[in-house]
Amino acid sequence: MTSNYLPRIADECLQWQLKTSGAVQIEGPKWCGKTSTGEQCAKSTVFLQDPDTGPALLALADSKPSAILEGDKPRLIDEWQMAPQLWDAVRFSVDRSKQLGQYILTGSATPKKRPAHSGVGRIARLRMRTMSLFETGESTGEVSLRSLFAGTSPQDQLKIGAISKLDVVDLAYDICRGGWPQAVIETDRDIALAQARNYVVEMLDSDIDELEGKRRNSTWLRAIMRSYARNIATQASLSTIRDDMQGDQPSDVTVAEYIDALKRAFVIDDIEAWNPKLRSRTAVRTSPTRHFCDPSIGAVMLGATPESLLRDFDTFGLLFESLCVHDLRVYADALNAEVKHYRDKTGLEADAVIVLPDGRWGAVEVKMGNSRIEEGAKHLRKLADRVESAHEGSPAFLMVLTSTQTAYQRDDGVVVIPLATLAP
Repeated sequence: MTSNYLPRIADECLQWQLKTSGAVQIEGPKWCGKTSTGEQCAKSTVFLQDPDTGPALLALADSKPSAILEGDKPRLIDEWQMAPQLWDAVRFSVDRSKQLGQYILTGSATPKKRPAHSGVGRIARLRMRTMSLFETGESTGEVSLRSLFAGTSPQDQLKIGAISKLDVVDLAYDICRGGWPQAVIETDRDIALAQARNYVVEMLDSDIDELEGKRRNSTWLRAIMRSYARNIATQASLSTIRDDMQGDQPSDVTVAEYIDALKRAFVIDDIEAWNPKLRSRTAVRTSPTRHFCDPSIGAVMLGATPESLLRDFDTFGLLFESLCVHDLRVYADALNAEVKHYRDKTGLEADAVIVLPDGRWGAVEVKMGNSRIEEGAKHLRKLADRVESAHEGSPAFLMVLTSTQTAYQRDDGVVVIPLATLAP
């Protein structure tokens, strides 16, 4: 177990999956804390990126993959994708031993060449993200997402009452700092803000090329990420992203290939559309909403600082929405739930729709200030009326997620929740 470890929501998820699966793959962006989380449960470790032992280990993985698996269990294999053949070795070992909780695989990229076998039934997947405000200790955690789902309708009295410790100045800093564990524990403000910049530089300079095994056009890569940042929290099409690039523009196919590489490196983390059965024949838009794995990447690509966001509330609002979606996904992961978005041809939308495995759902609109809470509540009530409840069920809750400081339930049943009071 590592020292100075900040507890993560993923800890309990990993412990549970080790009890129910032969192996667990922890996947997510680089520097989000996957290895440290895995070490909390591991009894032995092997680091394929170790400059002293890595080359020998990779050679051993080529000649005899099973030798890498030898050690006390659970055995942590860090950056397993550097030797993709280990996936099949782990799967075979689990099949042979019939034991649970044998291996933990961590990786910050999905190899383009897939293993021969999927690992279904043997290797569970655990998605890990950068830290939420609850994990950093900045959210009071007084409003539980789980408790919101415990009600049967938005009109249930949930006895919500909480006060956020953060204001918009704090949230502007949190967006730019991001949820990178090293930045969170850093006491020097300037050094903490540099972590996201360092991540982007390293990722653009080497990580994508290492993942692909071929050189990428760095100018196009940066231009795509800048366009993503300008279109964050929107349903921008590939053509829109391409047209937003200046200079020599690649084709839509090339843009799609670059975005796929960024997704497999867990840099881009779009949310898919929710397509419920509706009372009317309203067409639902199916384009994904554009997001990075951490809103700080968007801030870096836009050259934003905490101070500049306070002068540009349009950009602040989009990045705040991305922060809200990020934290909702972390909390939803603990409930084994999915986070999607909704938008139809009439323009009615919900920034997030959280769907549990049993079909229960709740809708969320993100609004920064008090003046727009009524607008958000109106949209949510209209969406609830439009969804066919006989098929989808009534919403467990309708939430306006805000940067304000007081949590409460309105007379119409809509809950108003400051982001910095929310928890799983």
